Amino acid sequence: MNDSKFPKLLDYQALKQQYGDEADQSIETSSQNTSQENNALNFEQERAEKKLGLHGSRLRSYAFAVLTRKEYSKVELIEKLALYAESRDEVISLVEELSAQHYQSDQRVAEMMLSSQKRKGKGPNQIKIKLKNKKVDSALIAEELKETDWTEQAYQLKVKKYGLDVTKDQKLKAKQMRFLMYRGFEMDAIIKAISRKPNED
Repeated sequence: MNDSKFPKLLDYQALKQQYGDEADQSIETSSQNTSQENNALNFEQERAEKKLGLHGSRLRSYAFAVLTRKEYSKVELIEKLALYAESRDEVISLVEELSAQHYQSDQRVAEMMLSSQKRKGKGPNQIKIKLKNKKVDSALIAEELKETDWTEQAYQLKVKKYGLDVTKDQKLKAKQMRFLMYRGFEMDAIIKAISRKPNED
């Protein structure tokens, strides 16, 4: 192929040498400046949000707004409000007051946790761990935990996952046991659940 028939319309190499480096530096500098400005704005915004210095009626109003959206344990609510409050002592005093007036209730948090975790197929050990993470005493729902038929709960979960048949395969049996243990059931309930035959009381 004859190069003369296909002359170069643009000398890209020459253009790059003439403008490329400057253009690249300009774009890079502009990008860095924009990124630094955005980081600064985000930092300032975050700092402003975390240092509102709420107190008195404004802190109380914010606490009510928080509680209307979600149930918080006492410890969670204190930590949440302390991020925006002027005084941690005022936060603690306010939360104690809200708790005494039943606007905040660890009892409700515990009962809601029990209900939601049971719906998700979780056993008592998992529920206790969840409550501990929220700094809620599981003793608040000791009766409910005691009255729940955890063997039935474990059995229904086993049937849903593995069917009605009682397996004699040791590997499959071990797999079923690990599954139910991971879900938070105790060994006594697990053994009864995986050994239970259909229509057996």
